[in-house]
Amino acid sequence: MSTAHTELDAAGINPRGLRLAYLRCRELHARHGRTYFTATRVLPPDRRPGVHALYGFARWVDDIVDEPGPGTTTADRAALLDAVDADLARALHGGEPAEPVLGALAHTVERYGLPAAHFTAFMRSMRMDLTVTDYRDLGHLREYMYGSAAVIGLQVLPVLGTVVPRQEAERPAAALGEAFQLTNFLRDTAEDLARGRVYLPADVLAAHGVDRELLAHCARTRRPDARARRAVAALVEVNQGFYREAEPGIAMLDPVARPCVATAFRLYRAILDEIAAADHDVWSTRHRVSEARKFAAAVPALARSLLARSIPRPRPVSER
Repeated sequence: MSTAHTELDAAGINPRGLRLAYLRCRELHARHGRTYFTATRVLPPDRRPGVHALYGFARWVDDIVDEPGPGTTTADRAALLDAVDADLARALHGGEPAEPVLGALAHTVERYGLPAAHFTAFMRSMRMDLTVTDYRDLGHLREYMYGSAAVIGLQVLPVLGTVVPRQEAERPAAALGEAFQLTNFLRDTAEDLARGRVYLPADVLAAHGVDRELLAHCARTRRPDARARRAVAALVEVNQGFYREAEPGIAMLDPVARPCVATAFRLYRAILDEIAAADHDVWSTRHRVSEARKFAAAVPALARSLLARSIPRPRPVSER
């Protein structure tokens, strides 16, 4: 039996249509979120489908915005997001959605009692990507990142379980979502610019003498200007602040979930290490963590997770 089906069996997900929906989410997660998917493999099997559903939904909607197909206009994408909103509302109210991904998502929402407001915030940020092409400062960017990243951390929290009241773990969980996303923004600066977007805050760029034209020059020539390097270095420090805020939250998680999040934490933070080691050049190469490094992080994490599962324990606070 495949790992994917073992996960569904462990989670007690039996209806064939629902299993297929979860498998679709898992495939989206594995294809688009390879670093976090590696970390998710450390979770107990019964908890993985919920994470796959949440990530798969986010990735599916993100693709509607970023990969709509040739000839698709902004108005077309807005209409597609309107259709997603209607289908999502139908699924969350017990109806049969047209999109299978939403069937898995609705099941996960019901199973873990996730607030609908999280998905409203997420869809709002996806709509921002249709019209907002740059951000004036970090505060403006964080308005976007709340819906696109912080709420992902909040959604996953009940799936992972906590040993403290959930509200206590929410701020670090949200900070971790922001940390991961800012790392992606730094790594993908050239790729995002090709889509017409600059996620790096304009005030930080301007403080180092950088504007969109200079960023475009760096992307076109694949040779970073010294001013652009300094701006990226400053934002790496901002990013490290998000990781510092998030780190205490790992100890607040259910022991069986800690190795998963700790692995994701280390692997994503390692991307920043790669950027710094390249003297903050994010134009000549796309920084990634090697498969060997992922394996080296995942194996001991799996051992810790298996040990945690073998120790009798009360249910996490968030499950009581």
